[in-house]
Amino acid sequence: MSDFIANAAAIAASPLTWLQDKTQQGKQAWLGHRFPTRKTENWKYTNLRALEQGDYLRAANIGAAPEALPQHLTIAGLEAVKLVFVNGQFVASLSDDLARANVAGLELTLFSNASDAQKKAINEQLGQLVNSTKYEFSGLNTAQLNDGVYINVAKNQQVAKPIHIVWMTTAQDSAFTVPHRLLVNLETGASACVIEQFVSGDEAQNSFTHSVSEFNVGENARLQHYRLQQEQEDAIHIGGVFVRLDRSADLDSFHMAFGSKIKRVDIEVQHQGEGSTSKINGVYLPKNNQHIDYHTCIEHAVPHCTSQETFRGIIADSAHAVFNGRIHIHPDAQKTLAELSNKNLLTSDKAQIDTKPELEIYADDVRCAHGATIAQLDEKSLNYLRTRGISLDEAQVMLSYGFINELINDVALEPIGTYLRPILANRFAKEPSLVRHIA
Repeated sequence: MSDFIANAAAIAASPLTWLQDKTQQGKQAWLGHRFPTRKTENWKYTNLRALEQGDYLRAANIGAAPEALPQHLTIAGLEAVKLVFVNGQFVASLSDDLARANVAGLELTLFSNASDAQKKAINEQLGQLVNSTKYEFSGLNTAQLNDGVYINVAKNQQVAKPIHIVWMTTAQDSAFTVPHRLLVNLETGASACVIEQFVSGDEAQNSFTHSVSEFNVGENARLQHYRLQQEQEDAIHIGGVFVRLDRSADLDSFHMAFGSKIKRVDIEVQHQGEGSTSKINGVYLPKNNQHIDYHTCIEHAVPHCTSQETFRGIIADSAHAVFNGRIHIHPDAQKTLAELSNKNLLTSDKAQIDTKPELEIYADDVRCAHGATIAQLDEKSLNYLRTRGISLDEAQVMLSYGFINELINDVALEPIGTYLRPILANRFAKEPSLVRHIA
């Protein structure tokens, strides 16, 4: 057993004693793993040496929370119920009143404030969608649970406002570990929109965040999900999103991430009910020496389901991106429609991408497609823009932004799209004047 595995398991036990059995199960699952190395197939292109050799294995100190979130993190026009965590601690002064947020049909609570009935529900549902044998760090997350967010939407209830959860880190005197946990259950016919936003202060970060989000989407239920990762480039983040879709359930999910020292996200969607549909779009934009790794897996277990997955990456400077997208069609999943597309744009000779779309099909009456591309900026398009009086730098920004613009325009929640456009446009430009045509 590596020192990292043993030392991580020894971090102070969860204060949620009523989840003791769960946390013990997570600890045992974590202790059963070897620390992933480049020889581990799922981690072949992501080197965890910085995590292993760093000094992250201590809980965050409970310090004074900031009086306000940084202005650039405000999403204008978004009318949502907001919950803010700073270094793993819920900050009531930056959050909405959860008691008032609980309208008819909606249960929204912290694990630490759960009623007896909610504790019972959390105990029954937590960890049911994530395989801690397959996803190593999910066991660590369960073992280190400090708190979490539980959302339950009752049968046929539509939650009017999005639920916006801000997971924020701020640098501390010593490096530290932060676990985040989200558990969402949509009962039959329910619908909700959940936004997860991972952010940090502008100063160099010394945090290791691990997160697990579980979504159970019941029959005819609908989930809109956004996962935005805007942490500073020295942060380390390893997270997972796990979704189960029942009969005729619908998932519309959007992911956006900058890179960081190490950033890895696993996404698994289980089509367990006939007629369920999923759409997953995502963009990733590492630069400098940042690293980002998306591993996705769409499990089609039953007939007549549809999945559509589109990820686009723009990799700059000496950054490194990894994308592994898997579609698994089980023998009973006849009449499945599944598509996966991953396109990448390298804007530097030193930028790297390792992409691997996978199709594994055991049914004979399906329609599936997958593909990946890697390209650089088109010289003809650059020259065309330059002949129109646009500088080379500005033309590069315009073409880079255009590469992902289609996915941004497809974002269903307009305030999210409006918020992201200038952030993404400025991602490519050292000078603000370079984005005058697109921001």
